[in-house]
Amino acid sequence: MKCKRKARFSSHFRVPVNFGKAKGTKKMEINLPPYEIKWREQDGRRQIFDVLRRKYVALTPEEWVRQHFVHFLTDHKGYPKGLLANEVELRVGEKKLRCDTLLYSKALQPQMIIEYKAPDVDLTQRVFDQISAYNLLLHVDYLVISNGLQHFCCRMDYERHTYTFLREIPPYEEL
Repeated sequence: MKCKRKARFSSHFRVPVNFGKAKGTKKMEINLPPYEIKWREQDGRRQIFDVLRRKYVALTPEEWVRQHFVHFLTDHKGYPKGLLANEVELRVGEKKLRCDTLLYSKALQPQMIIEYKAPDVDLTQRVFDQISAYNLLLHVDYLVISNGLQHFCCRMDYERHTYTFLREIPPYEEL
């Protein structure tokens, strides 16, 4: 499922942010629009507020991407917060897996799986294999991966046993 196409967003920004312990600053540029970030420091570690889980979570590079991407979907693409969920557990026998973000349809059926990586992690075939494994269980219409710099979205066609990479993440009303 490799493809060179990616969704492009016009907003680049560079934000000084501490990941993990409150020492040092790592500048990170991501290809997602900014939003009003709520964060705090607890026990010497930075935390960021997750609007879907309604709690503060550890601020890691992957979480930084997740929070920006969720806000991009809700604020710019019209995705309802009530139909999105972060860290959704899946089970295969005794094995537990976790989807980073799942979008549900209005009928509360899984519709889109979103997998995030840190900006310094390349979106390789392994990442596509990971999200494809989740989809074996969920059979969603859309798969999305992002490292904050590159974003890939594909629409599944189960009748033809194919998928199509889209030029951009579709607005909610077009799903």
